[in-house]
Amino acid sequence: MRLEISCHDRVGIGQKVLGVFVEHGINVRGIELKETGRIFINIPDREFSELQSFMPQLRLIEGVGDVKTAPYMPSEREKNELATLIKTFPDPFISIDAKGNIRIANTVASSIMGSDQESLVGQHISQWLKGFNFSKWLDSKDVLAQTRRLKFQGDDYVADIMPINVKGEEDNQVLAGAVLILKSEARLGQQINAFKQPNDSTFNGIQANSSSMRKVLREAKRMSQLDASILIMGETGTGKELLARACHGASERSEHPFMTLNCAALPDDVAESELFGTGEKDQQDSKRGIFELADGGTVFLDEIGEMSAKLQSKLLRVIQNGSFRRVDSENEVTVNVRIISSTNKDLLNLVSVGDFREDLYYRLNVFGLSLPALRERRSDILPLAETFITQSAQRIGRTHLKMSDECRDFVEHYPWPGNVRQLENVLTRAASLLEGEEIEVSHLQLPAYTREHGYLEQEFEGTLDAAVKSFEADLLRKLYPAYPSTRQLAKKLGLSHTAIANKLREYDINKKTVKI
Repeated sequence: MRLEISCHDRVGIGQKVLGVFVEHGINVRGIELKETGRIFINIPDREFSELQSFMPQLRLIEGVGDVKTAPYMPSEREKNELATLIKTFPDPFISIDAKGNIRIANTVASSIMGSDQESLVGQHISQWLKGFNFSKWLDSKDVLAQTRRLKFQGDDYVADIMPINVKGEEDNQVLAGAVLILKSEARLGQQINAFKQPNDSTFNGIQANSSSMRKVLREAKRMSQLDASILIMGETGTGKELLARACHGASERSEHPFMTLNCAALPDDVAESELFGTGEKDQQDSKRGIFELADGGTVFLDEIGEMSAKLQSKLLRVIQNGSFRRVDSENEVTVNVRIISSTNKDLLNLVSVGDFREDLYYRLNVFGLSLPALRERRSDILPLAETFITQSAQRIGRTHLKMSDECRDFVEHYPWPGNVRQLENVLTRAASLLEGEEIEVSHLQLPAYTREHGYLEQEFEGTLDAAVKSFEADLLRKLYPAYPSTRQLAKKLGLSHTAIANKLREYDINKKTVKI
């Protein structure tokens, strides 16, 4: 039976407590004072009637607050805690005394040693481990922790050998032995692989109910661990930068900077100075560019298809050599960065018409990720919508905002030409301006749309004939490389050979302008 006594910390209270047990002839097996104000006592099991005779007497001692039974002594818990840890430890664990004799060997170790744990106790460790002189180490003046490669039962292991020191008289450290933790080559390999596993939590903020998005995330997680360029393709607003940040966060570069540049947002000369910096390093007005600031990390080039030919050439050199020159400088700067780029354009088509360097395209597109449009991942729309509404509600201090059933149905089937960004902006506006608690279709500021007739952007400009010709040219440019002759292309589209030939000539589509 174990008792826990709560009391004040004062001289003599322990003696008075023990005096009660002496008076009643109760053998005290153990007493522990683990912390101020708590005394634990281990006594033989007693009948309830016996407890009633002396426990009230304990409570009457001045300074005692309460007396109650305890499930275990603190030392018993610590002993079993340590025993459980040693027993379940996945690697060989051996404890030796100050002379090198085995005191404890866990299940894994005793299995390798080919003997039961009891019979190993007292045997010298040198019988089992070769390549390290334990006796010499234990007899040395300063016994320091060691990490050594040695032979354990004929196989290679890495051993962490750590001394056990006990505080002796006058606070001197007395060597009591050592503990050994051994790791095989296979176990070390497993741990290194586990360490290199991608940090999947960086992808948690990306909604992926749809099979298409789950596929993208699976590929992105694998690519994030391979230190090569990634090209993310997708329409405007699909979340290309969010995915790029997740890839960086899951990579081994995650502790280093993630720097971005929108290639479509700046004039050519400004973009060049932003990327590469200006002036010599020792000049007062010099400036480091994005590549220098991101050294060791990742540079994200958004809308890479808008980059000028001059910058394309300079970027190619950075990828090839890891070096560049600042604007108005002759000195080489060397950096180690990973490039992730994105585009909403058909880069291969830009290559075919000479607007984008082919060698740069293949340097950027070592790994390619295609983000589907929101209308192609319909099962993600409502979860995304609910997330955006919740975020907006938290910002404005309201907790019960929701969409009506009609609004949910409308949101789910709307084509969302601006993708996730448009969905977020529309719902954020609706939630912020809402007077009630429920968002209706009328609260959504969107171009008119019906399932039967689709939608028309209010900003549409041009004529019907121009829109039809633009669509026709895009379709022919995409189909042309897949058909070896114009006759087969004409058959595919249900037109005469002459009609197709005329249209190809009108839109300047041929083997020189389209990469076959």
